Amino acid sequence: MTRRLSDLAPAGCSDHLSPMDQLPPGVNPKVLRDELAAAAEWAARYLSELAEEPVSRPMPATQRDRLRDARLGREGVELGRVLDFVREEIAPFPTGNGHPAFFAWVNSPPAPAGIIAELLACAVNATCGMGDNALMDLERGTVRMLAGLAGLPDTTGGVLTSGGSMANLLALATARTWFLTRRGSGDGAAYDRDHARLTLYYSAQAHMSVAKAAACIGLPAHRLRPVPADAHDRLDPAALRAAVTADLDAGLLPFCVVTTLGTTATGAVDPLEPVTALCRRTGMWHHADGAWGGLGATVPALAPLYRGVGAVDSLTVDPHKTLSVPVGCGALLVPDPEHLHTAFAHRASYLTAGEDDALPWLSHATIELTRPGTRALALWATLSHLGQAGVTALIEHYLTLADELRRRIAAQPGMELLAGGPWPVACFRVTRPAGEDPDEFHARIARRVQSRGRAYLATVAVHGRTVLRACLCNYRTTTDDLDLLISEVLHAAALDEPPHPGR
Repeated sequence: MTRRLSDLAPAGCSDHLSPMDQLPPGVNPKVLRDELAAAAEWAARYLSELAEEPVSRPMPATQRDRLRDARLGREGVELGRVLDFVREEIAPFPTGNGHPAFFAWVNSPPAPAGIIAELLACAVNATCGMGDNALMDLERGTVRMLAGLAGLPDTTGGVLTSGGSMANLLALATARTWFLTRRGSGDGAAYDRDHARLTLYYSAQAHMSVAKAAACIGLPAHRLRPVPADAHDRLDPAALRAAVTADLDAGLLPFCVVTTLGTTATGAVDPLEPVTALCRRTGMWHHADGAWGGLGATVPALAPLYRGVGAVDSLTVDPHKTLSVPVGCGALLVPDPEHLHTAFAHRASYLTAGEDDALPWLSHATIELTRPGTRALALWATLSHLGQAGVTALIEHYLTLADELRRRIAAQPGMELLAGGPWPVACFRVTRPAGEDPDEFHARIARRVQSRGRAYLATVAVHGRTVLRACLCNYRTTTDDLDLLISEVLHAAALDEPPHPGR
């Protein structure tokens, strides 16, 4: 017989149910403590044993159907069933990004400090969009921490987001409002006229979220300009200038350029200073998408590539990529945060700030009103645990591993290193059997490696060719995992080799 939540108090328990606890979802305080302790014990064991398990495993069709066709029963179930459900139905089928042999995408494992902080923030359960609470002020503080690491001015403000996609959307919407307001066409017929001529520029290597964000703010594809990259996969400033000049001559309105700091495919960093100079001359906004590589200025080996980062108009950073803050925690950083308030502040009679509110609510800097405090506390906890030196050391760890992986690939017979860097990624190919389509061959290798479950990598298109791509973003990854990856790739490739004569 299924027990109701209000019946969960053990016999003789000193923690008595209050009238509010008797109504689900309330539970006896001791039961809550016991279940939290059990969940914490399981989580710690799960993380400690993760490397011994497969990186990922196929989900049976029956399991998929069971989750997709879930039905709510009439009666409630025991609180302990939550842990049982996660242990039996969810944890066995992860993305794999917690495993040290996961090399597919820029998906980091959760930092311990962030895990603890998210639990505590859920208990406090403050919204970081409105009202007066400590977590909203903490969010402002963590934004300034990120800005300092990124090399932005002390004036910088901004908001935490669900990730880089949301941050890029907010950035383009802010850039549009800024541009049209300066032209005196923020509304009415002038808005319709000028909005219909806005053009956006970004590297051909930019993340797809940039084009998606442009579509969300009403820019059609024919007014988007993917600018060619150079031989090192960096945006070509000369090609950008030519595209902007042609559009100005055609009567269009170039309003924003997006550079990428750490391209997804190869880890390239676009040049900042020439783009900013062009934006200043032509009255455009310069947004830098540093979802992966936005904190490169804090690393001595990368800092020269970030000259001029303090002059950008906005910057995206994803702490859940570079710093292992639990998903999802991105950030949009804006040296002049008043631009965000111009774009997003809206009033309502039921949302009136109190006299003691010295700063605008954070909902005035984004499209969200209800916003979780988990982002701010998890980011603060992770940054505080690392310190500035720890942030630098963590990124340098990834760079060192990537250098070593690229060295081992280049030295491995039958493998060819094609691209990678300066951010920690390696793009490579394997010698293929004669007559085999190279793109399909490498896609098949990736699928085989993934299905074996010992390591995990993905493919990407580089210069029109499908290649294998390995990204380093797990603080638990070691050189042993690099050897394992190479071994798994060679094993998968060998399955396509013709049999040896005489076998």
